[in-house]
Amino acid sequence: MTEQPGSGMLAGAASGTVGQAPEMVGPAPEKSSAGHALALAHDSFHGRPVSWAAVVVITIGFTIGGFAMVPTPTWWLFWTAAAITAVGLGVGALAKMTEDWY
Repeated sequence: MTEQPGSGMLAGAASGTVGQAPEMVGPAPEKSSAGHALALAHDSFHGRPVSWAAVVVITIGFTIGGFAMVPTPTWWLFWTAAAITAVGLGVGALAKMTEDWY
């Protein structure tokens, strides 16, 4: 079986720091006590509360819209759900939700 490149490695790279992502160069956070403490203190999710609120509103809108189409389309409920989804998208855009990447 051929060796597969690990995370942070380029396909043609051998061992060492050649081909590794910049964050992979240097000692691993687990090797030092300060890095280990920082790794443990990091939140398990990303994003601000306003971004998560926008995601919840968008999800509610999609869910209501899906239920509005079963078993026969209830168009007033579908368009109400579309409006709820649009509000969630607007809140996400105003909050610059796409910049929440860490």
